[in-house]
Amino acid sequence: MYLTTEKKAEIFAKHGKSAQDTGSAEGQVALFTYRINHLSQHLKANRHDFNTERSLVKLVGKRKSLLDYLKKKDINRYRAIIAELGLRK
Repeated sequence: MYLTTEKKAEIFAKHGKSAQDTGSAEGQVALFTYRINHLSQHLKANRHDFNTERSLVKLVGKRKSLLDYLKKKDINRYRAIIAELGLRK
């Protein structure tokens, strides 16, 4: 399995306030980014996996919604998470 409980805790500890704070927007965005990267790699090898493609599009939409929320609420937190994850080029 690509996403274990330890990996989730590590992501939330690094990008959120703590490993138990799974509701912070930054932690959620980091988790979605990790999952998006994994699904993108899967789709490179399996081009005709349309269910995974749909899941990927939904995840990207969720991440975009969270980033829009962060941008509206606190622009400094938004800029920090964007820079940390390297999302915008």
